[in-house]
Amino acid sequence: MSGTVRFEKWHHRIDTAENALIFPDGCRDVLVVREQGKREKVLLTDLDFQPRIAELAAGTHITGFRLRPGGVVEDEVLQAIERDCERAEDILGNVLDETNDLDDVIVALTLPQSTVERASKQAGVSVRTLQRRFREQGLPPPEYWRLLARARRAAGLLATEVPLVEIAAVCGFSDQAHMTRDLQRWFGRSPAQLRRDPDSLSLLSQPALGNWIGEQISTR
Repeated sequence: MSGTVRFEKWHHRIDTAENALIFPDGCRDVLVVREQGKREKVLLTDLDFQPRIAELAAGTHITGFRLRPGGVVEDEVLQAIERDCERAEDILGNVLDETNDLDDVIVALTLPQSTVERASKQAGVSVRTLQRRFREQGLPPPEYWRLLARARRAAGLLATEVPLVEIAAVCGFSDQAHMTRDLQRWFGRSPAQLRRDPDSLSLLSQPALGNWIGEQISTR
């Protein structure tokens, strides 16, 4: 798999109550949530298929660990972190050290002009076998990763001055209208709306599917 980083650590402190916009990114996050007057709790986020709003109370502090695309941890790991939140980074580092056998497949599905058939051939298995492997690991099917990665790649290029029609072609959409439908499906906004929204583009540029650590979005 490209790169060796298994997770990306981040922090978010909420001074006043907020509704945080969450875009689908192909990653789960382990969250250590500290709310005023409450005991720390540890959560594992789900994989999203559409935008959602997270309601955050004032005074909340979140330490997050964004797992590599497709990464997951078992319940006992979350329980171990909850028992000793200060060691969360070490605990995750120990259990996420090994490469998942679908890591390379997910990376292959994020590449421009990728297809499930091509990725399965590269993995040396049939499409049906590949679909079964994703299902056995509790992950969405291969097509989820291909389509979301394509949409995120296009969204990443919206921060540039590349014309929309060229972005659509570079990212493998049949035309600009096809790209518009897909971005509205995944992110709830058209390419033109996203292009006028730097905050959303900043969220979509964070390390995630198609733009994980060590990978760069490019028009080439």
